[in-house]
Amino acid sequence: MAGERTKLIVTQRERTGSRETRRLRKEGIVPGVLYGTGEPVAISVAERELRRALTGAGGLHSILDVEIDGVGKTHPSILKDYQLDNVRGGVTHVDLQEVRLDRPITAAVGITLSGSENSPGVREGGVLSQPLRELSIEALPLEIPEHLDLDVSGLAIGDALHVADLTVPDGVKVLDDPETTVASVAAPTRVVEEVPEAEEGAEGAEGEAPEGGADGAAEPEAAGESSSEEG
Repeated sequence: MAGERTKLIVTQRERTGSRETRRLRKEGIVPGVLYGTGEPVAISVAERELRRALTGAGGLHSILDVEIDGVGKTHPSILKDYQLDNVRGGVTHVDLQEVRLDRPITAAVGITLSGSENSPGVREGGVLSQPLRELSIEALPLEIPEHLDLDVSGLAIGDALHVADLTVPDGVKVLDDPETTVASVAAPTRVVEEVPEAEEGAEGAEGEAPEGGADGAAEPEAAGESSSEEG
């Protein structure tokens, strides 16, 4: 949902380094950095609070009203980057970027497909594919949509929809090539069994007698020719 704002209270970190970050993670706290117009600020935030802020209606595109230590001014920010634990799946580090709400920013927005069950091509056995899953856009921070929806219910086999076919909200500028394919339906793959070719020489073995055989024996020389040579 565009314009979703969530309050997030973080703590400024006085100590940094790998040893300190390991200690924080064991306590369920995520280390991070808040980037703004000045020097970056090392922060930490409870993992449950971060998860709450990023799983609301705005998802990863929520505007986070960051308060450092719960005092002072609010820093409108967006999620810049994050790292996940490959084993446990939790967030291990987060980068936040302070933004001006009156200036556009670039963002990557996911594209979701709908209506595939009604697509004539899919119902005939065609294969629906989605080469482009994210769209690069430019918009004011409060106007960035959570995702864009593309209706594919009219696709027949051989049809495709492109970036130009997407409906975007007012104030959102698309940065990708309009001709880039977003979704298409291809004909089902047919497995053709190859007929093995006859082994070389097999036909000759059946239809022709081998050299030196009864049918292929050399004809004897004519009697006349033999006698003339002797005489």
